[in-house]
Amino acid sequence: MAGSKMTFYAVKLILRLRRNPISVMIDYTSSYRMEFHSSEEDQYNMIKVKEIYDILLAHYGKPPWWSKNPFEVMVGAVLVQNTAWSNVQKVVADFGDNLTPDFVANVTPGELEDLIRPCGFYLGKAACLKRVTKWYQGYGGCQQRVMAGTLEQIREELLAIKGIGKETADVICLYAFYFPTFVIDAYTKRLAERLELPVTLQYEAMKQFFETSLETDTDLFGSYHWLILTNAIRHCKKKPQCGGCPLAAECHYQQN
Repeated sequence: MAGSKMTFYAVKLILRLRRNPISVMIDYTSSYRMEFHSSEEDQYNMIKVKEIYDILLAHYGKPPWWSKNPFEVMVGAVLVQNTAWSNVQKVVADFGDNLTPDFVANVTPGELEDLIRPCGFYLGKAACLKRVTKWYQGYGGCQQRVMAGTLEQIREELLAIKGIGKETADVICLYAFYFPTFVIDAYTKRLAERLELPVTLQYEAMKQFFETSLETDTDLFGSYHWLILTNAIRHCKKKPQCGGCPLAAECHYQQN
């Protein structure tokens, strides 16, 4: 069967060459140039994206993992939506030993709202925490049982929960359950824009850009995202403070 297919396509090519050899050569040459250009561009992107990571890593050092407690990551990922990280840290500290699925599942909505009030949007976030906790309890509150699933499955389940968007789902998948998925947030978009990386700011396009430009590795994805966050907090703010920024030489925004 394979031999018959090859013979069929060979005959088609010969007939095309007889009819219009110049057209066939143009098609072949254009295809080759497109493939070569694409390969060359991909290689450049890989080098550039890795170079940014190496610069940040050399400047800030290896960042710590968010938390070894998967439920703390889940709660933090919901609370950090549209608020400062310092507010999340305060609320997590206020939970104390009560930062558990059982507590969040059984506490009254009003008590939970009061507890997370410093993070803002506390009505919606409290309801979301209840829902994501119920989802986690469906796995017996067991990290290993969630990790036994696939990234695609777990991400899809999280996205089906009201209040969980793509960024939050990826944060939970990456930092709570160690799936290799790259997190795109406002800081990543700002970095890409100011460094003029060749990618649109649309979530999935940017996620694919980083994932295809890097080795698929959970630790690398987590560290890279955290280093971008660190640099954004210290330098790459909405109103940038470029003095001392390790990426100043790469940044077109700073040069302009």
